[in-house]
This record gives sequence, structure tokens and C-alpha cells, in this order.
Amino acid sequence: MSESAVTDSGEKDPRHESREGLNIFGRIALFVRQVISELRRVVTPTRQELIRYIWIVLGFVAVMMILVFGLDFVFGWVSAKVFGG
Repeated sequence: MSESAVTDSGEKDPRHESREGLNIFGRIALFVRQVISELRRVVTPTRQELIRYIWIVLGFVAVMMILVFGLDFVFGWVSAKVFGG
């Protein structure tokens, strides 16, 4: 983990600043700087990637709904047989 504390542009990377010796306002300012630094690294997906991700999520949700429905149906059936419902 020999990450450099200096970014490619030559400026100091706020993620590597120490919070020791800072008061509450200094810690808040450090947190905000770190959040901004991380948000600069966010890559927005293209439209095609976004549509693909939506279909993957919807497919996963559908599979989970079928799984939960199946388990609910089986456990309900077994419960009715065991307890006479």
C-alpha cells in the first residue's frame, strides 16, 4: 500500500491528510475535501451501459421474486399439511 499522497496534477491528495490535531471544523472541512476528491473519480456510465445495468437489476429482482414466491408457497403447503390448515 505505497500510495502516493500527491495526485497526478501535483497537488496534495486530501484523502491522505491526517485528522490528528484538527478541531471539529477542521475535521468537517477535511471530510468535505475527501468527498469532493472521491466524486471527481466517479465515472458516469454511457446510455447503453445504463440500460444494460437496468435490465440486469430487473432480471435479478424477478429471479429473487420467483425464489421467494416459491419458498413461500412450499413452506405454506408444508405448514398446512403438518398443522392441518
